[in-house]
Amino acid sequence: MDLFAVSLYHNDPATGRMMLHAMPVMLVVLVCLALAYRYYSAFLAAKVAVLDNSRITPAHRLNDGQNYHPTNKWVLFGHHFAAISGAGPLIGPVLAIQYGFMPGLLWLVIGVCLAGAVQDMLVLAASVRTDGKSLAEIARRELGIPAAIIASVAILFIVVIALAGLGIVVVKALGGEEVKLPVGMRIDLPENERISVITERDKAGRVVYEFPPHCRIKYDLGGKATERPEAFRVAVMPGSGEHPITILSYDGGVRTLLLSPLFHDTRDNRILESRFLELPPGCSQIVPGSSWGTFTIACTIPIALLVGLWMYRIRKGKVVEASIIGGVLTLAAVVAGNWIPGSSLEGIFSLTREQTIITLCIYGFIAAVLPVWLLLGPRDYLSSFLKIGTVVLLVLSVLIANPTLHAPPLNEVFMNGGPTFPGSLFPFVFICVMCGAISGFHSLVSSGTTPKMIDKESQIRHIGYGAMLIEGLVGTVALIAAASLPPDLYYDINVPIDRSHEFQSQLDEIKLKYGVSHQSIPTESKDPLHAANVGSPHHLDLSQVEEKVGGEALRGRTGGAVTLAVGMSLIFGEAFRWFGVTGDWLLKYWYHFAIMFEALFILTTIDAGTRIARFLLQETAGRVYKPLARPDWIVGSIMASGLVTIGYGWLVYNGSILTIWPMFGIANQLLAALALALVTTWLVNRGRGRYAFVTIIPMLFVTSTTLTAGKQMIMGPFSNLNTVLTIFVIACVCSLMLWSIARWIAVWMGKSVKPQGAA
Repeated sequence: MDLFAVSLYHNDPATGRMMLHAMPVMLVVLVCLALAYRYYSAFLAAKVAVLDNSRITPAHRLNDGQNYHPTNKWVLFGHHFAAISGAGPLIGPVLAIQYGFMPGLLWLVIGVCLAGAVQDMLVLAASVRTDGKSLAEIARRELGIPAAIIASVAILFIVVIALAGLGIVVVKALGGEEVKLPVGMRIDLPENERISVITERDKAGRVVYEFPPHCRIKYDLGGKATERPEAFRVAVMPGSGEHPITILSYDGGVRTLLLSPLFHDTRDNRILESRFLELPPGCSQIVPGSSWGTFTIACTIPIALLVGLWMYRIRKGKVVEASIIGGVLTLAAVVAGNWIPGSSLEGIFSLTREQTIITLCIYGFIAAVLPVWLLLGPRDYLSSFLKIGTVVLLVLSVLIANPTLHAPPLNEVFMNGGPTFPGSLFPFVFICVMCGAISGFHSLVSSGTTPKMIDKESQIRHIGYGAMLIEGLVGTVALIAAASLPPDLYYDINVPIDRSHEFQSQLDEIKLKYGVSHQSIPTESKDPLHAANVGSPHHLDLSQVEEKVGGEALRGRTGGAVTLAVGMSLIFGEAFRWFGVTGDWLLKYWYHFAIMFEALFILTTIDAGTRIARFLLQETAGRVYKPLARPDWIVGSIMASGLVTIGYGWLVYNGSILTIWPMFGIANQLLAALALALVTTWLVNRGRGRYAFVTIIPMLFVTSTTLTAGKQMIMGPFSNLNTVLTIFVIACVCSLMLWSIARWIAVWMGKSVKPQGAA
C-alpha cells in the first residue's frame, strides 16, 4: 500500500505538504477527453450541426486547385492541428503556474471539452455551409452588411495581434536575445582566466566582452554566488565617467576605472586579469540564437515542397508514399541539426532577434501567396508528425517517469499577480492559458483554410472537435512539465534578472512554503514505476541544469519557452532512465530538441494565420475594388500578404512578451466570444435555437472573464498603443454581440426579418 501511495502522491517530510504525482493527473485528463469526444461531439454532430455526407462540400463545388481543394482527411487533420496549435497551449499553461497548477488544469480540461472544441467544430460546420467563407462573411449572411463591415475590421485587427503574439514566442525560442543584468552584479573570474573583447563597438555603440566558463556570479549583494558553467557575453554601453566600474585585482588592491575604456588597463590597453568585476548600469547578456532549431525548421520547407509535388504531381494520390518520405527526411533533419552548433554553418543559422523577425515575415509572406497544396498543406502535415509524435512521447514519458508536481495546487503568494503574468488569478488565469482551452484564432482557421479542403461533412467532427482535444492535451503536458520543476528553478528562469529584487520577499516566502528539499523527492528505487535506482534530475539547481543542457544561459529567460524546454528535457531524461538509458549528457539533446519542437509547433500557425489574414483583408478590400476579393488573383494576394506581414512584424519588433502576450490573450478570447455569438446566430436562424445553450454558456463565461481582464489592463500596465487597440477591439466585439443577441430575440419572438445583404 505504501509503495502504491508513492506512485500517486507522497508527503514532504520537511513541510508535511502532500505532493501529487503526474501520472494520476494525466490518466484522469485522458479519460475526460476520450469521453467528451465519444459522446459530446457525437451529440453536436447529430443534433446541433446535423452533418450530412450527401451535401457537396465547397472543396468539390468550388475546386480551383489552389485554395479550394478536396484533401485526404488525415492530411487535413494534420494541417488543421498544425494551424491551430501555436504558442498558446505551450506557453500559456507554463506562465499560469505562478497561480499554482490546479486553476490552469481545471480550465484546460473543462474549457476544451465544453467551449474550445465546440467553437472549432461548429464554426467549421457553419463555414462549410457558407462556401468556406470567413467569420466576417458568416456575419454578413446572418446579421447583414453593416455587421460584416464591423466584423471584418475587428477580426483583421485581432488576427494581426494574434500573429504578433505567436511570432514573439518564435523569436524568443529561436532568435538571439538580450537579458538585462542588474546594476552591481558581481562576477568572480576563475583562477588564471581573463575576459576578452569580442566587439569594440556593436550597432548600438556598446563594447561586447566574453567571460570564460565557470565564473561565479552574485546577482545581488544579499544573494549567494552561483557558478556559470558556460562562457557568456556581456554588452556594456561606454559612459562619460559618471558610472565607474570597480575592479578588485588578485593582489587585493582596488582599482576603479571609468567606462572608457571599460575593463582595460589604460597603461598598455590590455585586458585586466581581475578577480572580481562589478557591472555598471545598462549591461545586458547576449544570448545567441538556436542554430539547431533554425536549421531543422529551414529543412522542413524544401521537404514540404517535395511532399506536395509528390502527392499532387509526381505520384498523384500516393499519400502514404509521400508521408514516409517526408517523415524520414524530417527526422533526418532533426538529427542533422545536432551537428550545426560549433560548425562553420552555425553563423548562418544562429540568427539575431531582428534577423529572426525578418525571416519569420518573409516565410509567412511566401506561404500565404503560394498554392495551399504546394507548401502550406504538406508542411503542416509533416509538422503534425513531429508535433503529435512529440506530444505522444511526452504523455508516455509523464506516465513512466511519474514526476512529482512540485508547484503547489494553489499559489497563495502570487494570487494577485507575479513575475510571469500581471493581474490576479481571476480573471487572468483564463487569459493566460487561453488557446489550450478556447481560442478565437481557431475560429479563423475553421473559417479560413480548413473548410475549403473538407472532403465530406462527417469529417467536421473528426477534424474540428478532435484536433482541439489534442491541443488541450498539449496544454496539459506543458502544464505538467512546468509544474514538475522545483519552485526555485522555475522562478530563477522566469524572474527577469534586473527585477529580481522586486519579487525577492515573495520568492523567499514561496521557498519557505513550497520549497523542495532533497528529502521531499522520493528516490525512484522506492517507486514501483521506476527500476533505475537513480536520483531524480529534478534535484538539480539552475547552474547544474545550465551545464547539463549544453551550457545554455537560462537565468532570466522569461516568456515560458525556455521553462517548457527544461521541464520537457528533465521528464524525457527520467523516463528513459527507466529503460536503462542513463547519462545526464542526454539532457542537452532533449533540451535542444524541445526548443526546436516549440518553434516548429508555433511556426506552422504563423503560415496558416498569415494566409487567413490575407483572405480577410482581400474580402474586406473587395467591397471597394471587386478584383481584390478574388483569392486566386496574384496581385491582390501579394498586396494583402505584404500588408499583413508588415503589420505583425512591426508589433513583434517593437514589443515584448510582457506587452504583447496580455493583449494577445484579451483579443484572442474576445474573438472566441464573437465566434460563439455568430455560430449561435447561425443556429437560431436555421431553427435550431433549442440547442443554442451549447454555445451561449461558454460565450457568457468567456465574455465576463475577458472584459474584466480588459478593463484591468487598460487601467493598468498597457501602453498607449496597446490601450487604443484593446479598446477598439472590445468596442467592435461588444457591438456585434449585442447585434447578435437582438437577432436571437427577434427570431424567438417570431419577428425575424431577413438581414440586409444576407444570403
